[in-house]
Amino acid sequence: MNYTYIIIDDSPESVLKTKAIASEFSELNFLGSADNYADGVNLILEHMPRLIFLEIDPADKNSNLSLQLINGLLMYLRELPKIVITTKKKDFAFDCIKYEVVDYLLKPLLVIDFVKLIHKLNKTNTEDEIVLVQNPNTSEKQNLEKIESRNNKKSFILCVKSYGDHRYIDSDEICYFQADNNSTDIHLKNGEMITAFKTLKHFETVLSNPFIRIHNSYIVNRNYISRIHTGNSLCYIKKTTIKLPFSKSYKTNIDFIINEFATENYIET
Repeated sequence: MNYTYIIIDDSPESVLKTKAIASEFSELNFLGSADNYADGVNLILEHMPRLIFLEIDPADKNSNLSLQLINGLLMYLRELPKIVITTKKKDFAFDCIKYEVVDYLLKPLLVIDFVKLIHKLNKTNTEDEIVLVQNPNTSEKQNLEKIESRNNKKSFILCVKSYGDHRYIDSDEICYFQADNNSTDIHLKNGEMITAFKTLKHFETVLSNPFIRIHNSYIVNRNYISRIHTGNSLCYIKKTTIKLPFSKSYKTNIDFIINEFATENYIET
């Protein structure tokens, strides 16, 4: 199995090192590299690689390289390439789990890291092939839907910790997050509100689709949106009277939500 790949890293030395090791594997085919967020997204959309090696703790903070690049891709792509994080610190490993990256490699990279990575990629592809041939009476569309359903599971448990208290929340139960100075109020579908002593920016960093920031004070779970009024700049929450404002600076995210709804089982009247 062959994998085209792109390297997104602000360190030229790291790019050369990653490329040098990858060149030892015939399965890996280099397409290009970028050293910042904007160029990285553009390069990915232009070449559509199967694999991305991504640095998320850059030396040059102006490069804006972080896990937010994955959210940026979700605004354009329904299915993402496989993401491999390459960085020097272990600190971000837990955050990366939420983004379902395929691997987390610590620098300096080693040949054995790539050996394991390729085995992991091949195993995933083999499992998808098994699904496709598992039931010859199932249509190709139904088989592909099974694969997509399995690959797109985004539910996770959010643990809110406070003075020895560990509160576990199923992400599917969360309607939206609301900023409250240096803390954040988490609003659940049953009407309950839980306060987390983290900023909204923190949650924007660690969360991915379906959690999308629409305002300086709000991150919404798009699965709980029942209506979007672009004239009044409001999002309506299902089965409630709650209306969340969205701001011009996050209008691109609103457009993404509208377009995402339009790609699903959808009839417009």
